[in-house]
Amino acid sequence: MGKRDGITRPWGTRTPYGPGEPWPARVDSHLADGVAPGDVERWVRSAAVLHAGGDGLDIAVAGGRIAGVRGRADDRVNRGRLDPKDLFGWQANSSPDRLTTPLVRRDGELAEASWDEAMDLIVRRSKELLEEQGPGALGFYTSGQLFAEEYYTLAAIARGGLGTNHLDGNTRLCTATAAAALKESFGCDGQPSSYTDVDHADVIALFGHNMAETQAVLWSRVLDRLAGPNPPAVLCVDPRDTPVARAATLHLAPLPGTNLALMNGLLHEIIEHGWVDRGYVERCTVGYDDLAAMVADYPPERVAGICGVDAARIREAARLLGTAERLLCTVLQGFYQSHQASAAAVQVNNLVLLRGMLGKPGAGVLQMNGQPTAENTRECGADGDLTGFRNWANDDHVAELAKLWNVDESKIPHYGPPTHLMQMLRYAETGTLRFLWVSATNPAVSLPELRRVRSILDSSRLFLVVQDAFLTETAEFADVVLPAALWGEKIGTFTNADRTVHLSEKAVEPPGQARPDLDIFLDYARRMDFRGNDGEPFPQWHDAETAFEAWKRASAGRPCDYSGLSYAKLREVSGVQWPCTPDSPDGTERLYTDGKFFAQPDYCESYGRDLVTGAPMEPVEYQAMNPDGKAMLKAAEYVVPHETPGEDHPFFLINGRTLYHFHTRTKTGRAPELRAAAPEVWLEVSERDAAAAGLAEGDLAEVSTPRGAVHARVRIGGIRDGVLFLPFHYGYWDVDHAAGKDGDRAANELTFTDWDPVSKQPLFKTAAAALRRIGPPAPRPEPVPAAVDEEVVR
Repeated sequence: MGKRDGITRPWGTRTPYGPGEPWPARVDSHLADGVAPGDVERWVRSAAVLHAGGDGLDIAVAGGRIAGVRGRADDRVNRGRLDPKDLFGWQANSSPDRLTTPLVRRDGELAEASWDEAMDLIVRRSKELLEEQGPGALGFYTSGQLFAEEYYTLAAIARGGLGTNHLDGNTRLCTATAAAALKESFGCDGQPSSYTDVDHADVIALFGHNMAETQAVLWSRVLDRLAGPNPPAVLCVDPRDTPVARAATLHLAPLPGTNLALMNGLLHEIIEHGWVDRGYVERCTVGYDDLAAMVADYPPERVAGICGVDAARIREAARLLGTAERLLCTVLQGFYQSHQASAAAVQVNNLVLLRGMLGKPGAGVLQMNGQPTAENTRECGADGDLTGFRNWANDDHVAELAKLWNVDESKIPHYGPPTHLMQMLRYAETGTLRFLWVSATNPAVSLPELRRVRSILDSSRLFLVVQDAFLTETAEFADVVLPAALWGEKIGTFTNADRTVHLSEKAVEPPGQARPDLDIFLDYARRMDFRGNDGEPFPQWHDAETAFEAWKRASAGRPCDYSGLSYAKLREVSGVQWPCTPDSPDGTERLYTDGKFFAQPDYCESYGRDLVTGAPMEPVEYQAMNPDGKAMLKAAEYVVPHETPGEDHPFFLINGRTLYHFHTRTKTGRAPELRAAAPEVWLEVSERDAAAAGLAEGDLAEVSTPRGAVHARVRIGGIRDGVLFLPFHYGYWDVDHAAGKDGDRAANELTFTDWDPVSKQPLFKTAAAALRRIGPPAPRPEPVPAAVDEEVVR
């Protein structure tokens, strides 16, 4: 696949196949200009790092540099295919503005320093705050893009070394709701299904999941099914006319913030028409009566009024779901980042449970991830979960982890729930959190209400450490900046959204003095002189492979069991799904095939929460409600979003991902092909709304909320009336003007500080906005090629 194909045909050529057949292989590759296949000195095993797909690939090395990539035909995830970010994103590794030496703030300016100076400054401030205030003064905010070994080490340092409750990942913005929904329904995190279920399904329902742009290779798999014999029907739930919507059998476009009402309406019809697997529900679940009573109040006519969707189309969608023989449901940010996020995602779980669509080929649910290692963040305990899917409220689980780490139980904070990111920001704002270490993420662009975020990061009371490969918008505020190695410059494992574990080998050396994140964390632990109960250094491991072996021991016996894996095995097999144990050495394709769940009261990861208020359930309540550890059908009433359109701000504003960029473009914005494909922020407006505002294609418009304003060129069409869309990727590192301080480009200038009561995930898709024209069209690049869909043979 050449450059043009990778951009203009992002889903590649079709390789049609039928239900139950293996997905044909198709190997995609791209080498740097001037590099021929014969110039490649070696190919190094890895997987994709710029989306959640987990596509297996090999890294080409020539002249000591990364020179390209190729897909692996034997990989269970992608069968050789690569998406545009895979094909071109690796070029960021060689960007001339990589951080190559530590920086410390002197006289208000960041200046080069030695590693000793930088680390001594961090350690000195850590010890001062521990002495003055205790571990609650220190916090850590990490990523969904590091390796399992690094997350596990960070969790051990924060919980078992320092004893702080303040550790979270940017998975809080991404898939916290996926984890919460799985815990609420199944008692534990962990995807029930597999990507291979696409091969068997006769109905695929995507709820708030623009798979074509967020997981392009998986969408290729769906397109190949659609092009083959006996294709599945596709249901798309999304307010935008995405490539998924255009390929769908049926598209529902609800108003933002109304997903729960829509799901309640669909479940109403499922129950009303008797499309319930009664035997499965009685044998494997609890809570049916309460759910049935709740959704009885949501007939299609009522739901139509709430969601702005025709009642007949709601009935049509329910029939499609209710009569499927093999129903696969997927969920992503359209639900996770919107109002009543966890409650809505749980209703998708309810749908597959009511239909008995779990644990068999083609049937199930994937509460998707948005990042390549979001699953590892959750498993390892670097995002507010307790390591190994253990239960914070279960003293036996805490004691088990303390024994594994050889530290006192009291060292691991479990007096209350871990501090989620939004609360950490509040503590920093009020001055009780005085130290924040940010690794591999860019909150100065990715968090809601950026003016507030900038003021917190810039506070003189906060000691800010930023560990990254580039001088990001966040690093500009730091007291210390640590240069980190990127993917391809270090070794480790990472796990994708369907539990597939890959090994990523080191291909090249990092530039200058940049170091792997694992080495940095371990260096901090040694300088802090953390010790276990035996007086030996803690953590007890010293490199990636010993960290992996330690993680295996921590995962053993838990749902995310890695005990049957090793680096040697992952060098031979291209992707293995956990749980992988000595008894199941080839991994596990689907969970819950026997109707048994990880929900037993003494084993479950969570006792659950009220879906409307977020109030936690007490252990004794859980024991009484679910003594046998069954799956749980949980109901929730729809309530109106906290911010809705009005006279001054008559539109719903949502933001989201696009095909060619990842997060804040720290890497993809440095890949020439990706940058050229989507060089600048834009605003999506419906035809009717554009006409009412006097806007033509390409006009410069201002979209504003009570928090701020963004200026963007208009793209007309592709969205329902009354809703505006901005991509959230665009910050200020690559623009040379004052916007870096006050902002007129980043979508999160406009979002507000609010979060889901269950998952604590911030809301990015329910702001109220105003729109006005401020300028005529200007010369700009050709339309983004991905806007032109491939022909789908149905």
